[in-house]
Amino acid sequence: MFYDYHVHTYYSDDSEYPMENVIIDAIELGVKEICITDHVDYGIKIDPEGKTEEELADKILNVNYSSYVREIAQLKERFQNQICIKQGLEFGVQSRTIPEFEELYKRYPWDFIILSCHQVENKEFWNQNFQKGKTQKEYNERYYEELLVAVKRYKNYSVLGHPDLISRYDLQGNYPFELVRDKVEEILRVVIADGKGIEINTSSFRYGLKDLTPSRDILKLYRELGGEILTIGSDSHKPGQLVSHFEEVLQEVKEIGFEAICTFENMKPIFHKI
Repeated sequence: MFYDYHVHTYYSDDSEYPMENVIIDAIELGVKEICITDHVDYGIKIDPEGKTEEELADKILNVNYSSYVREIAQLKERFQNQICIKQGLEFGVQSRTIPEFEELYKRYPWDFIILSCHQVENKEFWNQNFQKGKTQKEYNERYYEELLVAVKRYKNYSVLGHPDLISRYDLQGNYPFELVRDKVEEILRVVIADGKGIEINTSSFRYGLKDLTPSRDILKLYRELGGEILTIGSDSHKPGQLVSHFEEVLQEVKEIGFEAICTFENMKPIFHKI
């Protein structure tokens, strides 16, 4: 049985996958538990609630939170005998947006929060705006510096999402892990000391990456440092992506030394032996 803990629906700006369809598809795939984790990226997106149509025109939107939690509650009740549904979000945290995430976290009860870094200084990675004008060394180091600030200052999260995300969008090829190892280790030490975890994100197969996400080097380092809290997520955005490659990834993390995969309830980890 699988637990998919990184799933997007039509509440994310980059997905058109109806939440109801996600749940039905997950049931058909034999998923035991799923956590919906739609995108919130303050700095480049705005909250739609309380805004006029004119204010929303041509804007990229965050989740409509009241509608989001209402639909999750309805689906929980409807499918309660078929699948366990948890309520989460993926926070795209930047050092400059931490106060906004602090306020959002207080507004609703959450089971699970992914802390990701999708932008730095409101500049996206996927379109190369962040990397433009920087050397490979500069943008890799700046990314991990921002992630370190985020985990030091922001504590209301469950796991660190795809912590080497910058590598997915590095057009200059693989940046040697040893050159950022010290920065990654500092990040992971904070994560572990705070009782947080990391995720293994199987979208690496979808993107054709040569390594896992996070890399095997990061997974091994996290384990060597004493990290135990590990979730697994497909980062699904459309049909056909749920629980993709879970079996082979679970085998790999077991070989690295992990003994369990976690689910969450009310922000507390629950361990399930692999």
